[in-house]
Amino acid sequence: MATAAVPEQPPEGPPSGPVPFDISRPPVIEGFSPLPRTREETFKEKFLRKTRENPFVPIGCLGTAGALIYGLRAFHQGKTRQSQMLMRGRIFAQGFTVVAIIVGVFATALKPKQ
Repeated sequence: MATAAVPEQPPEGPPSGPVPFDISRPPVIEGFSPLPRTREETFKEKFLRKTRENPFVPIGCLGTAGALIYGLRAFHQGKTRQSQMLMRGRIFAQGFTVVAIIVGVFATALKPKQ
């Protein structure tokens, strides 16, 4: 009776020879030195930084929200003329906000890199 041949299994352990790369570290590229990583900003820090860079955007957003809420309240109370005026004010505040965003984008694009 013939016995079945058992295939030879590779040894268990690290592979022999050079490892192509180590995923736990960045690759080493000759002539390139990466910048050190800075810590990540929290939401609050980023919001405050962006507000300092362009304070007109949050002002416009608050104006838009305020006019909308006050206009809806006036509409609910039946003050149609006041509601219409506040909705027009809301449109003005939205336009102000969009212009502030566009000006901020252009100012950021024209600012020299540090």
